[in-house]
Amino acid sequence: MQRVKNFNPGPAALPRVVLERAHAEWFDFAGTGMSVLENSHRTKPYEAMQADAAARIAALYKLPSTHEVLFVQGGASTMFATLPFNALGDGKRARYLVTGTWGEKAAKEAKTVAKLLGQPEPAVHSTKRAEGWAFASVPAQGSVPFEASDAYVHLTTNETVDGVQFDLGGPAALPTVSSPLVADMSSDFVSRPMDLAKFACVYAGAQKNAGPSGVTIVIVDKAWADACRNDIPVIFQFRTAIENRSLYNTPPTLGVYLVREVARWIDEQGGLVAMEAMADHKSKLVYDAIASSAGFFTSPVDPAARSRMNVVFRLPTPELEAAFVKAAEGEGLVGLKGHRIVGGIRASLYNAVEETWVLDLVDFMARFRKLHGH
Repeated sequence: MQRVKNFNPGPAALPRVVLERAHAEWFDFAGTGMSVLENSHRTKPYEAMQADAAARIAALYKLPSTHEVLFVQGGASTMFATLPFNALGDGKRARYLVTGTWGEKAAKEAKTVAKLLGQPEPAVHSTKRAEGWAFASVPAQGSVPFEASDAYVHLTTNETVDGVQFDLGGPAALPTVSSPLVADMSSDFVSRPMDLAKFACVYAGAQKNAGPSGVTIVIVDKAWADACRNDIPVIFQFRTAIENRSLYNTPPTLGVYLVREVARWIDEQGGLVAMEAMADHKSKLVYDAIASSAGFFTSPVDPAARSRMNVVFRLPTPELEAAFVKAAEGEGLVGLKGHRIVGGIRASLYNAVEETWVLDLVDFMARFRKLHGH
């Protein structure tokens, strides 16, 4: 069987070696005589594997002992509500930097939770534009009035739908705040080195860079979590997951197993420094193809805030975009249709997307452009 070149935004490509290792253990996980899907999460082999998965994530980021790696269910969308339920209190206001579709959803959910808890409505700072591509930038440095009394400041490091990404320096840099900083890192988690010690909480649906759908990785400052509310249901409290090592209830066992294998693969490739170098290289190939197309392909995103994970671009007409997607699928290049909210084309270039696939995409772009007279 010939595998396709997978540019899907999530669930997304997994490294072939990870799939092969999982296949080899499919019927006999860790010598137990059964699959990891069949193993009780209370057995020593499973507990050891989950602890190793957490340790590998912590090692990739060089996490200090102040922070805990957790595995929970529900995806980032559940975290949109879980976070404010834990962290809103004492009349403090949360602050949301909205740079795309997912940040917008997170802020909306926080407003609902704040109302339920009788807390001030979150302050929202959005870069949404009235016309054209809705989100194309991050807030300019110094443009957001952060306050030390903010309950927390929330941002989305990479917007999967809109192709907007915070950088680690320059005009699109992450903000510096004195209040707790929280981030949805779903689509650029484990793609670049980052000092996560400065975050109170980071969360990521694994199904883009770190594993399969069904498991959410949460990295939380233990002292911050301990100071969060204790009058919400136990299952939603961060401290519950911390105290029970993510084993309060049945975890997504297969998902955790695959996260462990992906983390091992990343380490074998050279860690997050190597992932960042590959992301820079692969995204540059596509952005260069856009720039050299004489306007046939256009990127709607501010160059300083262009994502290395989700490269979005447009063609002259919606009809040409549909033809592009169909012709690409005919050549085994799948997952290139833009999100239904925004349309256009989106190439997701996660860690497991191979350079040869990207070269094939760039070649296809050139041939498609020539075929249509540009």
